[in-house]
Amino acid sequence: MNRRPITMALEGLRQTVWGRDAPPGRPLLVRWPTLAPYAAPVGLLAALGLFLITLTVESEWGLPLPVALLFAAMTVAPLLVLPRRPLLAWRLTVLALLICTFNAPADRSWPWTPPLALGSVAVLAVVVARVDRPVLAWVVAISTVPVFALVHPDNRVPVLLLLGALAIVGDLIRRNRLSRSELAAQTERNEREQERRAVLEERTRIARELHDVVAHHMSLIAVQAETAPYRLTDVPAPTAAEFVAIAASARDALTDMRRLLGVLRSETTGPETAPQPDLTGLGAMVDAARRAGLPVTLDAGPADDGRAPAPVGLAAYRIVQEGLANAARHAAGAAVRVTVRVGRSALEVRVENSPADARPTADGDPGHGLTGMRERATSLGGTFTAGPLPDGGYAVAAELPYDAEGGDR
Repeated sequence: MNRRPITMALEGLRQTVWGRDAPPGRPLLVRWPTLAPYAAPVGLLAALGLFLITLTVESEWGLPLPVALLFAAMTVAPLLVLPRRPLLAWRLTVLALLICTFNAPADRSWPWTPPLALGSVAVLAVVVARVDRPVLAWVVAISTVPVFALVHPDNRVPVLLLLGALAIVGDLIRRNRLSRSELAAQTERNEREQERRAVLEERTRIARELHDVVAHHMSLIAVQAETAPYRLTDVPAPTAAEFVAIAASARDALTDMRRLLGVLRSETTGPETAPQPDLTGLGAMVDAARRAGLPVTLDAGPADDGRAPAPVGLAAYRIVQEGLANAARHAAGAAVRVTVRVGRSALEVRVENSPADARPTADGDPGHGLTGMRERATSLGGTFTAGPLPDGGYAVAAELPYDAEGGDR
């Protein structure tokens, strides 16, 4: 036997009778802020007027003054708490409907005063638009108890129809409000997700630029410092030790920087291709590598013909830069050849080194360099390959396509 409906019904009854109150909802005068300061005074004056009217009617029905005062207070109290405690206002209304009927004239079709009857309808209209469906069902069911117990049989059907109409309209209003709330919440979540992605993309861009620029130069410093005693003649022992210390400091700096990149980098974000360096800077970069002791040859055609767009030129520059840095770290002493070919619709880049004659001079890169080069190539719709050569060397190659007509502009 499925007990879930019974459990939900009992939970709805508990919430209706003594559970937590329904949320107050949106203020009615939110669209007219200039009227908001007058809402409380006007409401209090209206409540005072209803209190006096109820007191007058109850006195005309022959009730003692203390009882008339009590009934008038019970009539007005639900309206006073309705804006902030709608479910509590409904509970007070039900009590008032059940109690405030003594000594009503026998010839009257309604056992309640006009303020209590109209106030009950207003309270019920607000409550049904605030509560969820299980509580709504119990609110309507319990509200029919005074109708069946006290209302004349000729008037019960219209009252029951009114209760049903209020329940249907209130449920539609609540669902519409929830839909708007969910839409607003979804919009807010989308905005937060866009902000988070923007932060991650910026962090990735910073990590890539740090790796491409700082790692390249630090690798060259480490290579130059460690090979200086072998390239220079008559180097005193203290000076050679100082070169070794400089190389060790450079390697430590590279290790710390890679640890920082592990925090900044996010593989879920797309790469940035900001048009900073381009193909015209390849010569200067190769000259700097040569001065650092890395035997590099550059085979490139005219770099300033304007056919390769700026993002393609930047990607090619960074791939060559990272290729030289990797060769300096992992194949110290090996000859490096850089080949760049600017075609009609694609730019080909290749960096290869011969087998290393010396041990690596820096810690291995766990993947930031190759990942960055691959991202730059694939972001432009190109291809990237990296791997060992048959003779024991290593090569990285990328083909970066572009629109020849767009590049001419």
